[in-house]
Amino acid sequence: MMVGGKGLVHIRVVVGAAIISAGRLLAAQRAEPAALAGGWEFPGGKVDPGETDEQALVRECHEEIGVKVELGDKIGGDWPLTGDWVMRVWVARLVEGEPQALEHLALRWLGPAELDDVDWLPADRPIVDAIAPYLG
Repeated sequence: MMVGGKGLVHIRVVVGAAIISAGRLLAAQRAEPAALAGGWEFPGGKVDPGETDEQALVRECHEEIGVKVELGDKIGGDWPLTGDWVMRVWVARLVEGEPQALEHLALRWLGPAELDDVDWLPADRPIVDAIAPYLG
């Protein structure tokens, strides 16, 4: 991608899973870094070299919350984060396991009327709005 005629800009990707079960969305409370700790987000993480976005998201869900997921619709395109980072989010469903807070402070299932009950990280907030129609 050309930016301002100055050459190629490398975009770094974080992936997130909007895990939906029985009309509820899974939210995960960040444990670190300190600047983000306590905020709520979608489970997921960085895409490693050699991985597709989808492979990274399945891996991250296994590592972070101990579940196997199946990915569905991608929500929007590239959601901007800070610097050259973007987030890509998919609707996901649980295939195996029960979510556990392995790398988070807490997990919480939110119904449509509860989406504003947690303090979403600013980057995740617009994505929550885009996912709301999938909840029922």
